[in-house]
Amino acid sequence: MSTIVRKLISTANAAKPVAPYNQAVVADRTVYVSGCLGLDKSTMKLVPGGATEQTQKALENLEAVLKAADSGVDKVIKNTVFLKDLNDFGAVNEVYKQVFNKDFPARSCFQVAKLPMDALVEIECIAITGPVNTVTVE
Repeated sequence: MSTIVRKLISTANAAKPVAPYNQAVVADRTVYVSGCLGLDKSTMKLVPGGATEQTQKALENLEAVLKAADSGVDKVIKNTVFLKDLNDFGAVNEVYKQVFNKDFPARSCFQVAKLPMDALVEIECIAITGPVNTVTVE
């Protein structure tokens, strides 16, 4: 049996983890991206504003981590979005659909009691690397 390589991903182009975890882990061709907050990578503070601004920054961080893992938003299989307040669902979707604008990945969205650093939004994903052929089945 061949050995599968487990790569630990770390990039200075996204906010550092706020606890003991990696920004992402790649196992074979699957990328598991840890939850991304709306943190400014330089200050490690949440960006000013509300859910819209935090979503924009969280998605920028997510994109940077995916790039470091040799993947991209076009190779995301599943996103999980955690919201402090489900009333922000519409505002988050407006930003989300600017990044994920075709061949949408699967997604779940939950309201949670509290997020790290009292964030309003956290987004994690599972993606793949390498060549991808997307086929729609109806």
